[in-house]
This record gives sequence, C-alpha cells and structure tokens, in this order.
Amino acid sequence: MKLIFSVLFFMICFVRGYTQLDKSAIHTRFVLHTEREKLHRNMYERTIRTNLSGQLDTETEYRFQSAFYTVTQFLIDDSIVFAGFNKVLRRYDSLEWETRRSFLEAIYALNPKKYTGAIENILSKEIHPKGVAMAALFVYRNDSTKQKQIIYTINRRFPDYPNIPVLSELMKWMLTGTVIKKDKLPDLNELFAAQQEHRGKMIYSFQRKNRDHPGIAIIQGEDGKFVRDDNGELITIRQLARSGSNLPYFVTNGNTPQGIYSLQGVDISANLLIGPTPNIQMLMPFEKYWNWFFHSNADSTYPLLSYLNILPDSWRDYLPVQEAFFAGKTGRTEIIAHGTTIDPKYFSGKPFYPISPTLGCLCAPENWNISTGKLTTSEQFRLVDTYYSQPGSDGYCIVLNLDDKQQAVSREEIEAIVKQFETKQFFK
Repeated sequence: MKLIFSVLFFMICFVRGYTQLDKSAIHTRFVLHTEREKLHRNMYERTIRTNLSGQLDTETEYRFQSAFYTVTQFLIDDSIVFAGFNKVLRRYDSLEWETRRSFLEAIYALNPKKYTGAIENILSKEIHPKGVAMAALFVYRNDSTKQKQIIYTINRRFPDYPNIPVLSELMKWMLTGTVIKKDKLPDLNELFAAQQEHRGKMIYSFQRKNRDHPGIAIIQGEDGKFVRDDNGELITIRQLARSGSNLPYFVTNGNTPQGIYSLQGVDISANLLIGPTPNIQMLMPFEKYWNWFFHSNADSTYPLLSYLNILPDSWRDYLPVQEAFFAGKTGRTEIIAHGTTIDPKYFSGKPFYPISPTLGCLCAPENWNISTGKLTTSEQFRLVDTYYSQPGSDGYCIVLNLDDKQQAVSREEIEAIVKQFETKQFFK
C-alpha cells in the first residue's frame, strides 16, 4: 500500500470527547528534542531529498506527492524542491491527479515567479477543475493583467462553470475581489447583539485579509457578554487562519474561509502535528447533516437562506461572510480550531512565527518543553478551557477579516471593538 506523508501525518482522527483537563497533564513524546531532530532528518533526507532526487514515473509518483505535501506544510524552499518541480513539469500530462494537485499546492505555497509561464501552459490543458483553479490563481497572483485571459480560458474550456463550484467561486473571486476589498465591514455591534436570538456560546475569530498576519479570537457567553478573566481583562486568543499553501478559501487546503461554522464540541486528535491539546470541532455547511449545523430541525430547502438567517439583517448581503458556505459547497471539510506541536523554527522570519500554518484550520500557538514533552503554555488550551467554563450550549464560530492592514491583529483593536459594544449595552 502506498502511504504518503499527507495520510501519515495529516489525516484527522478524533479519539475521545472533552473532559476537564489539567494542563500540566498534557504531554507528547513527539515534541522531545530527539524526536524533532529525527522528524527533521526523515522529513528532509528521506521524504524530500531522496524522493525528489529519484526518477519520476508511475511507480514513484506517490513519493513526489509525499514530498510536495511536506514542502507545503513546512515551506521548504531549496534547489532539491525546484529540481522536483522541473521533473513534474516535464511529465505533467501523464501524471495522476493527486500528483498534479500536490505539485500545484507546493508551487503556489512557495510562489516562484519564474514558473508563471509554465503554469500558464498548465492552465490551458489541465482537465481537473480544481487544478484549473490552482493554476489560474498562480498566474493571476503573479500577473494580474492576465485576468481577462484567464476568464476567457475558463469560459471557453468549461462553459458550464457556474455548475462547477470551485470554478464558480474562482470567477466570483476574480470578478468581485476589488469590490469586496472596498466593502466596509457591517456593524459588529449588531452581529454581537444577534447572538441573543439563538443564545448559544460564540467564538469570533478576527483576521486580516493577508493571512500571513495572525488574528485574535474572543468568546461570547450565552448571556451575550464577552468572557473576561478574574482581573476583568478580556480573554483573547491568538489564531492563525493561514494554510501552508496560502490558497484562497474555496480551494481544498486553502486559507480558513470567512463565515459561519457550527461548533460541535471538543475532541483530542491522533494527528501528531496537531498534538494532544483538546481542539474545538467545527462543522462547515454541506459537511454533515444540516440539523447538526443549525443545532435544530432546520429547513434545508434553502440552505443559504437558513445560513444567512443566523446573522442580523445588516450582514446578510455582505459577501465575504458567505465564504464558508460556498467553500463547503466546493467540498472543503474538517476545519477545526487546534494547537500545534510543530517546531516553530521552520517559520522563523515569517510574519506568523511562531504559529504553524495548517491545512486551513484555526491554529493557536503552543509552547512545549522539549526535554520532558510537557505543555508549558498554550493559547489553544486557554481557548478550550475558557469556552467550556461558560454555561450553555454550543453555538457558532464566525471568522472575519477586519481589514487589510499589514500587521497582526492586536489585543488593543479587539478590546476597543468589545468596549464599544459593552458601552452601548447591546446585550440584554
């Protein structure tokens, strides 16, 4: 059986429900210095160097898939990787879809502009809609003057693209991107006040449009008040909503879509890169039963209308908040809020250091003792512990881009937003 890196390390398997945990009891051997060194050697020497240095054919394609998924997660950028890219380009037409997909994710993640012409050629012949979308996004990012040409190509090759969710979203993204960027965020006070309609506990994750910059999550209790610590300080949790690939929301393994997620409790992941800290389960539209998403026997005849009815009137025409809905329609699943055991050294110098990019989840920073394997500090643990210390039932998580500032979302920004809401006393 061909076991590739993405299956070994990224397949999410949840093994038990949440019970109150003592943070000091959380530990994993995976973060020990010796284990991290072993992972690095295996990952680079075996998964990347050996696999990409070998011959590419039908018998070895899975090795290249494994290598490229590793490149995307850890953002490994060197001559061995580019030699692998060149091998794929020479045989692209004969490769199976999963190999092409892993290559397109990796090359988008690293964004070597010199390959723009080669990817434009792929755009003209790729048959898989998701591959077309990824190729188009690479070309458009590096040469926005190609927008009309890309749109013409998709219209010509896929005249039924409105019925192909990933291409429909791509076209919407290109045609409305400038308009959306100028759209003003609707009144957050009204969004916070609307929580009283369904009374569930809420998580709001505020991000930047440029997901290189981390965001901040806050928790609203069932009573409508935002949760504070014993000193009266607003509890804020840093979260990264950036994927390794940095692809847009509508592509599998892309950045976390904006919009509404249904909170479905807590579990522990068997994924070693996520680690043993409890994670918060979030359900996307179309991922499971609609009754689960809406926490009730909701009418699913018009699912978008039911989805938008969670929001106040002033938010229902705001297109970015629909990203999660349409991302679910393209097939995205398994977006959760979790921690990380990944050695932050791989992201040194990046704006999101020391938080790890993911496959599109919300990731909170954690620090581990590399001698004992114990958890030392964890914003993820604080998120889960705070959320479940509050009475009431699960509600929703809403992810929103505040703006396009080229800096991390600050605690001061979020405190000011919450203070305005509390001052106006929108909650009952």
